[in-house]
Amino acid sequence: MTGGNYEIPDWKTYKWQGIPELEEYQRLLAREGLKDPWIRNEVWRYQPEIPRLMDGVKYSFFRGFKYAAAAMVVTILVDKFVLKKKGGHDDHH
Repeated sequence: MTGGNYEIPDWKTYKWQGIPELEEYQRLLAREGLKDPWIRNEVWRYQPEIPRLMDGVKYSFFRGFKYAAAAMVVTILVDKFVLKKKGGHDDHH
């Protein structure tokens, strides 16, 4: 199953075994006679290869930056050189 450019992994690939924090959590629960059947839902927090939220925020914020910077430069150049020569918006005061 895919969503855009990101492939959604199969839930069976998430294993809590081998992650020290989650193994300790399971040991603490086992002492109380409990078990967390949904612990695999926390595995993503301990896997660095999965994209983090900030990576998505950085991508969203900066993806149009180069076009915005180019448009800003063009706007400044037009304002300084073209409009001033034609008697632009500053001459009527």
